[in-house]
Formats: sequence, structure tokens, C-alpha cells
Amino acid sequence: MTSEPVAADLSLASLFAGWAMADEVQRRVAAAGFDDVRFNDGVVNQHLVGGPLTIGALAERLGVSQQAASKAVADLERRGYVERAPDPDDARARLVGLTDQGRAVIAAAREHRAAVVGELAAHLGERRVESARRLLLDVVAELGGAAAVRGRRVRPPQ
Repeated sequence: MTSEPVAADLSLASLFAGWAMADEVQRRVAAAGFDDVRFNDGVVNQHLVGGPLTIGALAERLGVSQQAASKAVADLERRGYVERAPDPDDARARLVGLTDQGRAVIAAAREHRAAVVGELAAHLGERRVESARRLLLDVVAELGGAAAVRGRRVRPPQ
């Protein structure tokens, strides 16, 4: 099926495709038992994959205030996806890290993203899907976003 629902330029088409894929992954993650997870949780979690961070470091990476980062962390902590622990290098600071449940939801999301891509490749063709992936990554690089992607420092637009 190649019908175009709206006359969308590349920016909108990639945005709509991303939203559609994110919605499908979100639906599958919820069906896998993580029904309290929201898309925005991933914006925080991506920064914790490499290891625990202080609230200040997390806020800086997210581009938000420490108060906003603390609020997001408190919500994730309440739902069991992150935990706070003393910073061994600074007795005044606490580190925020993923719990086993937090790592499990990330693994589930990765698994379901791969499944969606596999299904798209089966329906649309592997070459087309790979070509689209490469094109979009080239666009990211061309517009200066590759370092943020590589460094897991992607933020929603301001």
C-alpha cells in the first residue's frame, strides 16, 4: 500500500512514522506487562542505560531543571523503574539508576522495536526498510544530531 494519507513533507512523514511505530511498540510493551510505562519514560531511561547519574547530571542531559528531573525520577521510582542510592564519591549526592524492572522494560522495548521493524521488512521489503533507516540517520547526521544519538542524549525538540 503506497497511498499517502496527507501531503506530508519529509519532516512530517518521518514524525508520523515515528509516532506510529512508537504507538505500536508502546502497545506491545503494555501487553507484555508494563502497562504503566509511558513514551516519555524512555527519554529519561536512555540516560541511565550507561549507569547511574546524579539528579544534576540527569537534569543537564535532559535539558531541564533539577526540579523537573527530580519529579520525573520520583515518578519512575514510585513505579519501580529506578532507584536512588548514595554516591560513593560524594556523601551529599544520590545516584539514580535503573532497577531490574527498569532494565526489563528497556529490554522489552528493544525486543518489540526489533519485531516491528522485522514485520515492516516482511511487508514492505527489507531493502526499503533499510533504505529508509539509512536515509533518516543521514538526515539526523546532516542536521547535527548524530552525536546526541550516539551519546544517548536525545531530547524532544524545544
